[in-house]
Amino acid sequence: MSERSQETILLWPAGAPLAIGNTPEDQPELNIWLPPAAIATGTAVVICPGGSYQGHAEHERDIPAIYLNSLGIAAFCLKYRLGPRYQHPAMMYDVQRAIRTVRARAAEWGVEADRIGVWGFSAGGHLASTAATHFDGGDITSADPIERVSCRPDFAILTYPVITMRDPFTHDGSRGALLGDNPKPELIELMSNDEQVTAATPPTFLVHTYEDTGVPAENSVQYYLQCRQHGVLAELHLYQHGGHGFGLALDDEYIANWTDRLTDWLRYQKLL
Repeated sequence: MSERSQETILLWPAGAPLAIGNTPEDQPELNIWLPPAAIATGTAVVICPGGSYQGHAEHERDIPAIYLNSLGIAAFCLKYRLGPRYQHPAMMYDVQRAIRTVRARAAEWGVEADRIGVWGFSAGGHLASTAATHFDGGDITSADPIERVSCRPDFAILTYPVITMRDPFTHDGSRGALLGDNPKPELIELMSNDEQVTAATPPTFLVHTYEDTGVPAENSVQYYLQCRQHGVLAELHLYQHGGHGFGLALDDEYIANWTDRLTDWLRYQKLL
């Protein structure tokens, strides 16, 4: 099992689109964790930690990466840009670029280009669901080889995700940081990702808790129902106990086995 990341790279070495400065907070990064070659599966996951689009929760970065490495999955922890300094679409550009980067450099990192997923927690779950519902096949005319490849994830893992931007189930802090104080109705609709699910949305695993008062479980439930309506394979685990922000729940016996269910799902998807 990896004990630390092997490398950190800038997503745009020459400067990110919409950048308003040249400080670390203006430079999205990927922190790369590769599994031991002996157990590598060729699967990769871009991890989006939560933090209300205003920070990056540490327990939703390295610990998930170590878990993935233990399964032979390469992990790429995304440091995406944050509000209020940045708003949509900067964060979306960052996760799309992260997926493109992993796909474009797949051979270099021992990854299969059609086995690249995205995993997000809380506001990072909104970003991951954005990647799963707002994507393109790449710009074949671009001079940048990374921009020529698709940013569609092959699967998604959403852990207590923010999904909707609509009251009463949105998370106000995340919506404000992402869209501003008075977003236009069309922007609320566009970034309510349950409303953007199509038949092309990738297979999705969701986990949430009844006790989550910060980001109500309706976020995951509505996304799951939209997946069913559009014929997208999805699995939802809704625990009674657990609250919000439990991460891998290493210290909570009631829900600590949720990652076992995730492991089972990854195996069933033939990703392990």
